[in-house]
Amino acid sequence: MNEENARVGPKAAEDEVPAKHGLRKGLSLRAVLPNAITAAALCSGLTGIRFAISADWGPAIFAIILAGLLDGIDGRIARLLKAQSRFGAELDSLADSLSFGMAPAIIFYLWTLQDLPRLGWFASLAFAICCALRLARFNAQIDTDDQPHKSAGFLTGIPAPVGAGLSFLPFYLWMATGIAEFREPWFNAVWMIIIAFLMISNIATLSWTSIRPRRQVRLELIALVGILFAALLLEPWWTLAVISAGYLLLMPYGLIRYGRIKRQRAAA
Repeated sequence: MNEENARVGPKAAEDEVPAKHGLRKGLSLRAVLPNAITAAALCSGLTGIRFAISADWGPAIFAIILAGLLDGIDGRIARLLKAQSRFGAELDSLADSLSFGMAPAIIFYLWTLQDLPRLGWFASLAFAICCALRLARFNAQIDTDDQPHKSAGFLTGIPAPVGAGLSFLPFYLWMATGIAEFREPWFNAVWMIIIAFLMISNIATLSWTSIRPRRQVRLELIALVGILFAALLLEPWWTLAVISAGYLLLMPYGLIRYGRIKRQRAAA
């Protein structure tokens, strides 16, 4: 991959066409802020492991969620400041692999899967490896022109931060209900393997650019976001469970919508 076509950021979104910039030695001053946010996301994800070792499960999960929020803004700030860099892109990929692959795998193993020493560890390994493979696939395809999902505004498989959030769905339900069955290691091992393979799957999933609400409902959307934020403060575990379930329910809609676009392209 030559330098002029290399991915730049943090973070080149999976549905974004990267800008082409020449590389300079060192980081500009305005590139410090987005890369510092990326480093903060990395520290947040790894701190989640520290909480999990102490069996502080709630703070461990919120550390991963905070890493996801930071990961969502670092690239946008970099583009706003025109501070994309190859260094930032590489740092972002490493941070994502650790915060959304390794950290959730270890937290999940300590929470429930260690009761199945062999299968539980294999499930955790599968999750961490699939997250790394997903990021490697994204890096390898960044300069590929033929990307039908991306050109239609969709993603290929579920993103790493979303995969990390979905993997904890049994934990959200366990915290919200106190039902011991949600901590059943056999069930959670299978669940984690399913999410792992969804990350590296070739199915089309919705991206922000593919969700364009009509102008008539945008005020209602703002109100819904506000209500969700309040719900996260009052009932965080139920709210996270509902958000995760909503994403899973939207996946068939994304497949149907992409199939319609694919048929229209074939007809054209």
